[in-house]
Amino acid sequence: MSDAIVAEGLVKTYGGKVRALDGVDLAVKEGTVLGLLGPNGAGKTTAVRILTTLLKPDSGRATVAGFDILTQDEQLRRVIGLSGQYAAVDETLTGRENLYMFGRLYHLPGGAAKTRADELLEQFGLSDAAGRQVKTYSGGMRRRLDLAASLIIEPQILFLDEPTTGLDPRSRLGMWDVIANLVKGGATILLTTQYLEEADQLADTIAVVDHGRVIARGTADELKSQVGGERVEVVVQDRPRIPDAVRIIGSLCGSEASVEEHTRRVTAASSGGSKVLVEIVREFDATGIGIDDLAMRRPTLDDVFLTLTGHHAEEEDEEAEDDTPDGEQALDATANGETR
Repeated sequence: MSDAIVAEGLVKTYGGKVRALDGVDLAVKEGTVLGLLGPNGAGKTTAVRILTTLLKPDSGRATVAGFDILTQDEQLRRVIGLSGQYAAVDETLTGRENLYMFGRLYHLPGGAAKTRADELLEQFGLSDAAGRQVKTYSGGMRRRLDLAASLIIEPQILFLDEPTTGLDPRSRLGMWDVIANLVKGGATILLTTQYLEEADQLADTIAVVDHGRVIARGTADELKSQVGGERVEVVVQDRPRIPDAVRIIGSLCGSEASVEEHTRRVTAASSGGSKVLVEIVREFDATGIGIDDLAMRRPTLDDVFLTLTGHHAEEEDEEAEDDTPDGEQALDATANGETR
């Protein structure tokens, strides 16, 4: 299996001082999903814009589908699809008219553009709304239509930049199903997200980005293993008994326990499985310590991100990327029929 996307040492600076990318290396195998995970301002969108030829890097090199992003940009644009953070569809047109327009921008003959539009409307569950103006669509419907537009030429490689941003939980799950089906069909996808569960659910491999650098990469399980094994979590009923709970849990788990004072939660790493939970319940009962909650859990990607960066993945970054507005770049590219 060869690499569909390769990036080496990508650097991009804005205004001479904001370093959006600081030597990013990426590789995505054909027919797989790479999840680019990180907070706002981490450099995810800048990386997508460079790989889809909407921006030029200050230094570094990259190929997509075997085409160089700098010297073969026109050929590259003919084999990729792009769906940005916000739906780039015309609200005054109907769903069918939007897809037909994108087909014609890609130089499809009129009949072929109409046929492809109808196929995509059916595939994305929008056939019943095909004749309605997009301004009457829900947020989830607009996102599905935008993703459909990115597939108008059946691209080999698809770039999805935070495709579920702003969606309600039900619509987000629906988008996950759509993306999963694309992968089953053989698509190669680079997916940026700040949602940990999304990366865990969809990505074959994950690259964690922070302040313009890839700080970790691997499968979700590989990244979680960096944090450690299972953890015992106990919410103590009475705050004055927390010190006693810390002593007991630390002793039974064989590791130092930590405390979240505001939630009264005591946590410790443990390799003893459910047996440790039974021992904790017995000891707490014997010493009169009440329990509001007790659980054993595996590390999450949020634990990974917190361990690597010192902050949670979904926290806002004060130094957000100073990019050219999405709409201007998407309009320029789409108007030339070069990329979506």
